[in-house]
Amino acid sequence: MSEPANLHDTQLPPSAKILVAIGDIHGRLDLLDRLLPKISEHLDGRAARLVFLGDYIDRGPDSAGVLDRLIGVRESFSDCVFLKGNHEEALLDFLAAPEEMASWLGWGGDATLLSYGLDTDEFEDIKALRDAFAAALPDDHFRFLLDLELFHRAAPYQFVHAGLNPDLPFDRQIERDLLWIRDRFFNANPKSFGDWVIVHGHTPVDAPDNLSWRINVDTGAVWSSQLTAVVLDGEDRRFLTS
Repeated sequence: MSEPANLHDTQLPPSAKILVAIGDIHGRLDLLDRLLPKISEHLDGRAARLVFLGDYIDRGPDSAGVLDRLIGVRESFSDCVFLKGNHEEALLDFLAAPEEMASWLGWGGDATLLSYGLDTDEFEDIKALRDAFAAALPDDHFRFLLDLELFHRAAPYQFVHAGLNPDLPFDRQIERDLLWIRDRFFNANPKSFGDWVIVHGHTPVDAPDNLSWRINVDTGAVWSSQLTAVVLDGEDRRFLTS
């Protein structure tokens, strides 16, 4: 069973920054490159914190390019938070145990490997494929993946990739739920989370879920060509799309 997640609080000062949460990118560098300027234009120089909700890789054509771009954003924008998604977890698990995690290739990992110049059809041995990927993965990409956070809080918002287990208190949440949960979270009594609003991705929707207690900004970018962000300015919510 997973251990409780290592979580932390961030309390914004009274002159709270605007919060911007960006949904699942899934290798669509083209959409990210369209959305980032829209976010910048919307902010118009106002201080903001960017929170990326995970699933940067897999399925789309340029996972390597997405990681490059996000590393550049982190270096040029002073206040960014990068959360871990279940697809980043799967990539790291594949590197650690390729035979046990060969299923990652069918979840879109084959597209990620291709973005690093590796065609899975050219490898008969899964360990040889893992070794080639480990050699092709740049050090800064690997460090980026290792440094991803599970959770971020900035009252009244809680940011997480998939959602929260309503049956567990905040400090007892486990990593698998934070990265994978769906039905138990969606069917929860909103009062389970008090006054917090949960901002998440993970489950694709045709249009953002904009509810009193949760906001889902995963609009299935890899299939819909719509990458979505929500701009949270106090109680005001504005949605931007690629």
